[in-house]
Amino acid sequence: MKRHSLYMTLCAALAGRMHADAFGSTCFATILSEPSSSASSLQSIGLSITNKVSYALHKKTQTVCRGWVQRSDGEWKWEEDDPNYNPPAVAVMNDATLYASDTHDDDDSIFQSSVPGSKAAPKLPSGTFRPKQSLGQNFLQDGNTISKIVRAFEKDARETIKTRKEGADIEGESPRLRAVELGPGAGALTGPLVETFGTDDLQCIEIDPRSVELLGEEYPALRVTHLDVLQVDYPAMATMEGGPLSVIGNLPYYITSQILFALADASHFGAVRSATVTMQWEVALRVVAPSHCKDYGILSVVFQLYADCELHFKIPPTVFYPKPKVDSALIGLRFIGPNALRRRLAGVNPTDLRRVVTTTFQQRRKTVRNTLKKLAIEVCDGDKEAATALLNTVPEAPPSVLKAQEEGDKFALTQLLPPDWNTKRPEELSAGQFIEITRVIFGGSDEKPLDFDKKVWRKLKHGTN
Repeated sequence: MKRHSLYMTLCAALAGRMHADAFGSTCFATILSEPSSSASSLQSIGLSITNKVSYALHKKTQTVCRGWVQRSDGEWKWEEDDPNYNPPAVAVMNDATLYASDTHDDDDSIFQSSVPGSKAAPKLPSGTFRPKQSLGQNFLQDGNTISKIVRAFEKDARETIKTRKEGADIEGESPRLRAVELGPGAGALTGPLVETFGTDDLQCIEIDPRSVELLGEEYPALRVTHLDVLQVDYPAMATMEGGPLSVIGNLPYYITSQILFALADASHFGAVRSATVTMQWEVALRVVAPSHCKDYGILSVVFQLYADCELHFKIPPTVFYPKPKVDSALIGLRFIGPNALRRRLAGVNPTDLRRVVTTTFQQRRKTVRNTLKKLAIEVCDGDKEAATALLNTVPEAPPSVLKAQEEGDKFALTQLLPPDWNTKRPEELSAGQFIEITRVIFGGSDEKPLDFDKKVWRKLKHGTN
């Protein structure tokens, strides 16, 4: 009885930090292993259980999401599984039969149709289609939320589909919509998308063969590709479709960051115009976070450089099945396109920028002078004095950035480095200032044309090289 009471008391005491059922078996096994129920024995039991719980909680402070490790402070650390990894070619993405040719005229008449009003989401086939936890499946089941998502997608796509006479920065010869739904699942979003845009201008990417079969039966004319979303070759898809893509999807939480980074890399080549996607609320806050706040980090820098970001609305757990334990959000990313991105970078290589950003945010409580010291020594071939001088440099912005500032460009106006930039912590620096810090470390001239690598933020083993 004493042992059982101790077990229940410890579980109750730790309930604020952990789930009792998660460690109940560990606690109970520890108690039963003790030969005595004396006061000293019970004390040692409690200490043993506390140590095991603390270790388990410590292990939970790092969350691994396809190569990015989230530490206890909420930041994401890049950990490439194998820097020398050479992924095999994904032959399926080269199969022209996966993508139908673009046969429509170059107009935006697709937006003349209205988004369907609120209605019930499709019911899952009884007994045959249970969400798979291994795939991170949480299906939308609220018609009103689904309609709001489709309307937001239409808004994001419309904002980035512009004609030449409007002087758009977005590349693409045709202004028409090319919609791609990532992970349609049971088709909660697919139905309204088909109703709104038709099947000619919509295709789906799905890894679950049950979903592929279900959607094939429900929408015979719809193109549904059986493929891991992390392996999608967006530039190849855009080429097959005849122009940039507009992406929509209810994303699995555990691979959200890697999907977003793949879209960022795709925007190097004008392959993706916009993305309207669901994600965990805390991740969404990081995407749109301003500098000088705890949510500001790698995601903030990358996507505020590559796109105009909008947090459309918060999504409660009750609209999903099964219900997640966290809130979600719908984020809209309107990519600025390769030409505008080149102007912002002004000769800085995005690969070098990634090294600077990830290095500084790995130790976000330190000043950038301290976090970049090792990198500067590496760039200076081991010369510590030269590295110190490099990190004390007060650079001038290149002429193209100064011109953009004179023209009132909002991004350029935040790009100038202050004299004491090296004493700042990473959350105190804007995305534009990270570009200038990268220029200090690695150089970069706006007079030299910048060629983008196919992979910068995306993992080497995802997609084709």
